[in-house]
This record gives sequence, C-alpha cells and structure tokens, in this order.
Amino acid sequence: MPYACAPPVVSSIASQRDADAFRVLNEEWISRLFTLQEEDRAVLGDPFGRIVGPGGDVLLARERGSRAVVGCVALLAYPDAVFELAKMAVAPTAQGRGIGRQLIAAAIGRTQALGAARLFLGTNSKLAPAIHLYEEAGFVRITRNRLPVADYYARADILMELK
Repeated sequence: MPYACAPPVVSSIASQRDADAFRVLNEEWISRLFTLQEEDRAVLGDPFGRIVGPGGDVLLARERGSRAVVGCVALLAYPDAVFELAKMAVAPTAQGRGIGRQLIAAAIGRTQALGAARLFLGTNSKLAPAIHLYEEAGFVRITRNRLPVADYYARADILMELK
C-alpha cells in the first residue's frame, strides 16, 4: 500500500519517552476492545525490564521529520530461542498506511537477527485486519497445545506461528 508521505522509520525502544508511547498506544486499543489485565499493565509499565532485559525488543514506527511514534510491536523472548510477537499497535490516525505490515516485517527481521528458532503470537478474532496481516507475513494457525507457554492470555482465541 503506498504511503501518502515517506514511510515511517522503525527503530528499537531507546528512552522513557519511547516506553510511554508504547504504553499509551497499547492501552488505547486493549481498553477499547478488551479489558486491560495485570500482565498487560506489568509489561506495558516496564518494557525495559520485562521485554528488553530478558533478550527481547520493542520496535517503534516513527514519522519522518516529527519522529512521533505512530506504531509499535514487542518481541518477547522465551527459552530455546522462542519469541512472541506481541503488543502490536498503530495509532488510529495512522492506520491504513501500511505501518502494521512494516512493523511485522521489521519484527520478523529482528527475531532472525536475535537467532530465533520460533516466532509465535496470540490474537483475537475481533482483530480481522491484524489476522490478515499476520497471514500475509507467513503466520499459520496453531492449537493452544503448541504454545511454548502454559498460562497464556484468555482473550487470545487465535494462535499463530511463523512457518
């Protein structure tokens, strides 16, 4: 999908300001469509300690020029080189410009650079545009017993992994 202006730049989280943008973008959509859970609050409130420190990353899409954060995605690290693509959000005013597609591609590239053996995600059937993007990127549906974690978000009624 063509951009009306230059596509955003995707880079890793680097500051508390970045962490705040990550939290705000995710709290908006989660609160609007679901219920913000304690695990959400913990991860969103401390992305450096809960995501980056254990070996993951948070990628941010920034507008060229203003550097405003318009999208984000987290990569949570698990044992055995397993990563979870999580907490993907695009600002409502920036949706429809291909930013989600750009974030997924950047996330896949980043997990490859981190040596991932497996990349999975959980989503919800309410999020049809996101599911379509994941499928376009090569994710396929899996069953709950294929998850590398035992206790996973109840709201995730669709589970996928990159083939």
